[in-house]
Amino acid sequence: MSIRKRITLVAGARPNFMKIAPIVHAIIKDGSMDYRIVHTGQHYDKVMSDTFFEELNIPKPDANLGCGGGSQAEQTAKIMMAFEQDLMLNETDLVVVVGDVTSTMACTIAAEKLHVKVAHVEAGIRSYDMTMPEEVNRMVTDSIADYYFTTTEEAKALLESKRVPSSKVFFVGNVMIDTLMTNYDRLCKPDFYDKMNLKQGEYLVMTMHRPNNVDNIVHFDLMLKEICENADGLPIIFPIHPRTAKMMTEGGMHIQNLHLVEPLGYLEFNYLVRNSKAVVTDSGGVTEETTVMGVPCMTLRDNTERPETCTVGTNELIGTNPANIAPAMKRLMRGEWKKGGIPEKWDGKAAERIVAVLKTLVE
Repeated sequence: MSIRKRITLVAGARPNFMKIAPIVHAIIKDGSMDYRIVHTGQHYDKVMSDTFFEELNIPKPDANLGCGGGSQAEQTAKIMMAFEQDLMLNETDLVVVVGDVTSTMACTIAAEKLHVKVAHVEAGIRSYDMTMPEEVNRMVTDSIADYYFTTTEEAKALLESKRVPSSKVFFVGNVMIDTLMTNYDRLCKPDFYDKMNLKQGEYLVMTMHRPNNVDNIVHFDLMLKEICENADGLPIIFPIHPRTAKMMTEGGMHIQNLHLVEPLGYLEFNYLVRNSKAVVTDSGGVTEETTVMGVPCMTLRDNTERPETCTVGTNELIGTNPANIAPAMKRLMRGEWKKGGIPEKWDGKAAERIVAVLKTLVE
């Protein structure tokens, strides 16, 4: 009688749950392995988290390590200590980490020091911007993990160029797209949609959170004005973090066609994006979803770790100079934005491929 293998899935922040959800579903469907979900608590809001598990139809975590708050170094240390204890109490055959948050790196280090093998989902992506904490997390994780699942052939090639054996690198596609496709018919209209008289293709969605965009109030104000003044009067819906909203209030930033709303759940946010004219963002994950939904996307960053959203998809890097915004907005309003396509293996089956490999890794 064979012994069932045990997988520990780690998530630390909201985007991580979008990435582990399809893997959990694929493990359950396969039925040959046991799994635990460990939430490090890196980002945790009880109401939003409970809603999120329900939206994505995944079980509540088996453990919440409660490691929120603190500086980058403090949080890394807390997660390493807590996850080490969790691993010693709950024997596992393989740890699976996803993405590039602090928990990804910290749990990889803790597991490797206990001689537990680690597989990294979304490995091999790079922005080459060392001011981003996520870039450090990616580089450290990829330097010590044992197995690598990539979203593109380019990410696979990068790892192999770093002397990672090709036998340990698996091009499987994008699990974020698995989640989007699974839930596409379940996307639901936010409460404010009809109240604001929003209509398909007649509004923009904006997300901004990166410090170099929002922490300097003068720069932030300039960017917002450029976006709003060149939107041809269309409403711009901005799901906004409370800290950023407070900054706007204190800075006296009030723009008529800019509408601030509370952060949205996964199903509501993607309904909003799917029906928008375009998205203006400084996020990485959003650019993947707009690419698959065929929604024009302009990214207010000077670099991206997801170049395929630009070379293949609907995304364009506009940069962080406010002067670059007006020309891009004018092209959008004239209907001159590129149509884009969908990258290879972004077909909703990445998690199936991952689980097929995991079964061979833990045999």
